[in-house]
Amino acid sequence: MKLSLKKCGIVACIMAVLLLAWINLRPVELVAVHQDDEFAYIMVHNFPLTDKGKIAWWLAHADELKAKYGFPRPGPYGLYSISFWDFKDGYKEDAYDLLCFSDMKTKKNCIEKNIVFSVENTIEGTVFFTTYNGRYTLRDGKIVPFKL
Repeated sequence: MKLSLKKCGIVACIMAVLLLAWINLRPVELVAVHQDDEFAYIMVHNFPLTDKGKIAWWLAHADELKAKYGFPRPGPYGLYSISFWDFKDGYKEDAYDLLCFSDMKTKKNCIEKNIVFSVENTIEGTVFFTTYNGRYTLRDGKIVPFKL
């Protein structure tokens, strides 16, 4: 009896590791991009789950996104804001507390407010990464929590 419980535990651990690997290795899918001056809103599927994974994904793809979509597109004072939104439920008709996009001329032009990551800068040139769990910046090439 003990041997079979031990085998079940090992199998369960292996399955959990494989599931986590599959979740973390899925490619991020950019579904749509909305640009409003210096603000970019990007609808995504399969965004990394961890803060470190989100920031690492941004750093690895920032040049590609700049070339393909032209953002970040700084405003008059050099500021920009890029936000990534979970697009699991797709577009919806305007209702209470949704984020809507005026660049879409259809009734279904709103999404749930489920932001997963954002990147913004300051006038001094500092770049901030904001997640559900905290705010970070780069210091000497390392991702560090931002503290006032």
